Amino acid sequence: MQIQINSVRMISWIVGVLLLATLVAFSGQVHATSARQQPNIIWIMTDDLGYGDLGCFGQKTIRTPNIDQLASSGMKLTNFYAGCTVCRPSRLVLWTGLHTGHTAISANQAYHFTPEVETVGERLQQAGYTTGGVGKWAMGDTTNTGHPLENGFDFWMGYLNQSNAHNYYPPHIWLNRGKYPLKGNVLYEDEKSRGRVAKERITYSHDVMTEQALEFIRRNHHQPFLLNVHWTIPHANNEGGGYTGNGMEVPDYGEYKDKDWPDTAKGQAAMITRMDGDVGRIRDLLVELGIDRETLLIFTSDNGPHSEGKHKHEYFNANGPLRGFKRDLYEGGIRVPTIAYWPGTVAPGTTCEVPLAFWDFMPTACDLAGIESPANTDGISFLPALANQPVIERPYLYWQYQDKRAVRAGNWKLVRTGKDKPWELYDLEADLGEETDLAADYQKVVKRLEGYAKEASQQN
Repeated sequence: MQIQINSVRMISWIVGVLLLATLVAFSGQVHATSARQQPNIIWIMTDDLGYGDLGCFGQKTIRTPNIDQLASSGMKLTNFYAGCTVCRPSRLVLWTGLHTGHTAISANQAYHFTPEVETVGERLQQAGYTTGGVGKWAMGDTTNTGHPLENGFDFWMGYLNQSNAHNYYPPHIWLNRGKYPLKGNVLYEDEKSRGRVAKERITYSHDVMTEQALEFIRRNHHQPFLLNVHWTIPHANNEGGGYTGNGMEVPDYGEYKDKDWPDTAKGQAAMITRMDGDVGRIRDLLVELGIDRETLLIFTSDNGPHSEGKHKHEYFNANGPLRGFKRDLYEGGIRVPTIAYWPGTVAPGTTCEVPLAFWDFMPTACDLAGIESPANTDGISFLPALANQPVIERPYLYWQYQDKRAVRAGNWKLVRTGKDKPWELYDLEADLGEETDLAADYQKVVKRLEGYAKEASQQN
């Protein structure tokens, strides 16, 4: 009898162990499924990188092998637009999901976030994401309500002040709310330098911020995260260009040091290739940690290429086939090179030609997180486009910068270069370089798109 009782107990114990093991395995499966349902999001945004600055978008001189590999392993978005043609409003559009007809600013005037403004970071925090960023913030600082930690971010390392971000060798940047010293950097103190030119250069800010981005991924790879990598490369040090004659600040010219080029051109090329190597480091880390198939990585630029710091965008044909550059609303000022990388979800070697823009990031991020996007967004989710599926159709895209305006509807593009200037009309399918103004021949189209412009800017 005792033997039978012990046998029953043994069988019950074995069944219990098997049941527990099954529950643990099932729990792990649910956790893995949950992680896949809420993928990590990495938004890499360079500063003033032109449509033609990458090999995969036609660049012939500057080497970008890692980004080119990213494109061949993922998707090129060839009709992707920045929020504006300059920095601060473009970032504001990205964070809020509103185009510049509905944002508080449409140029680089002073601005900081206020509590009633909702950001992508805040939405994703509510969905359980850990949120972080490195690089240029430009939306406020420690003296006001615009600090990243008050606007949806658990972590931020970089520049808070937009103008200070011109300098790649500052004495400090910011780690959350505290100053993070950059060893050995000493500024000129005269008025001409405006406190943004270093006479002693030891620690390169880009490298420090990149290390912090990699560490953020390592710390948080077991849970869904949003990481915004807002590098300042290849923005010029505008003050440095006037002070030293070369605003393209980089520790060395690398493979371009012996080229028969101006130093400004060597600096521009070296900055882009250095940044390209860091894109490769981020991609390799995702693979190393086994989260590359659970991570959507978007690579893009905040606006078109610059002619600043004594460098000229024409030297490397930075705007490619497009007309215009930074501060223009022609395509060269707002259409930016963009790549989506997500192994197992985004098919390699694909291209998306759907017109998309920064204000689409908010609804796309919310879609990825499985939550509702704000009711007042101007954007659409481009998640279907990443799978080569149709996206929601909309009548137009809209931009404004100071008194300049632009509207795109289908292949038609309407541009006005100033308040008292006439509207210009271009057919982007036939005339990507916006060389032939068709306004006189298509007055009905002009009127229709002008109506969209009035509708989009009705709050301004």
